[in-house]
Amino acid sequence: MRAVTWQGRRTVQVDEVDDPRLEQPTDAIVRVTTTAICGSDLHLYEPMAAFMEPGDIMGHEAMGVVVEVGGEVTRLAPGDRVVVPFQICCGYCFMCRQGLHTQCETTQVHEHGMGAALYGYTKLYGQVPGGQAEYLRVRQAQYAPIALPPDGPDERYVYLSDVLPTAWQAVEYAAIPSGGSVLVLGLGPIGDMACRIALHRGHQVIAVDPVPERRARPAERGAVVLDLDTDDLAGAIRDLTGGRGPDAVIDAVGMEAHGSPVAHFAHKLVGLLPDAIAEPMMQKAGVDRLAALYTAIDAVRRGGTISLAGVYAGPADPVPMQTLFDKQVQLRMGQANVRRWSDAIMPLLADGDPLGVERFHTHRLPLDDAPAAYEMFQRKTDGAVKVLLDPATAATR
Repeated sequence: MRAVTWQGRRTVQVDEVDDPRLEQPTDAIVRVTTTAICGSDLHLYEPMAAFMEPGDIMGHEAMGVVVEVGGEVTRLAPGDRVVVPFQICCGYCFMCRQGLHTQCETTQVHEHGMGAALYGYTKLYGQVPGGQAEYLRVRQAQYAPIALPPDGPDERYVYLSDVLPTAWQAVEYAAIPSGGSVLVLGLGPIGDMACRIALHRGHQVIAVDPVPERRARPAERGAVVLDLDTDDLAGAIRDLTGGRGPDAVIDAVGMEAHGSPVAHFAHKLVGLLPDAIAEPMMQKAGVDRLAALYTAIDAVRRGGTISLAGVYAGPADPVPMQTLFDKQVQLRMGQANVRRWSDAIMPLLADGDPLGVERFHTHRLPLDDAPAAYEMFQRKTDGAVKVLLDPATAATR
């Protein structure tokens, strides 16, 4: 089969690889009909390259049609249409029963002290082959895949794999009071969708991003948008919220934040180091760009909540604990627990598409165009916000 493979820093390619096969009675094989490039994939493209190996299959947002199931998979049959959540979870362990599927005790990657295994996301999370391919071996298929109606375009459902539950959890964790205000930092796919969910719930939404095309999308739906380069950004945000600051802030940027030349240099430096040096440096040296987090702490009102949806790494980063304590700020974070939220989200996909998911993507390209798509998404050119890949479509060149 054809699959998108990581080959080095800023280098992916489409290769012929072995077809996946059933290895456990809880497995299923899915023919992928739509897969997507996530902002988190860009972390593998460059700053987290130390945790990748040439030939790793990329991607953790996929949906398709079941072609084969293992003996313990009784809830699915060949021909069923499913979305595959990005984390692999069993549904029956202690953590899954708490709704913490990204901490699944059955699939935790104990070797690296990490939570549940993820598709296509480094050896830290199990080095599991990902979904940017023609076929995907789905683990824990007795529980994890989300069954879909047989009709309706893929664009309506593919975001259940990551974008929708991640944005949904970000809004849930933000604990925005009824009619309250939320600041969303970063308007990539997660920030954009978080704006849509918060607006749908009737909240005041203020959104910040440096890219005009990204600001335009939530602005069209009723959000107040600000440029990241606005002078005294936190002051401008307080002016929009009665001088107090927003009730909640969603940081949808994480370590892709702009505005920190030192951290930007550090990311480049790590990308040039041998893996044996780069891995511990990424984990211990604290090279994250924390501009978005500092902005969130500065802007949120006293007694407010900060919800971190962006990916952070590097536990040694300095965090202003005195300010957090003094302001009585609540801080919530974590990978999205997809199956915890999927049942609540599904009705919004079946009833008039109020979140605009069918038109959410900016590009739909053949799988063979993945290398150019990654470069476009990383550079934020051609208005790229969300890129879908189609394994069944011929390349455009």
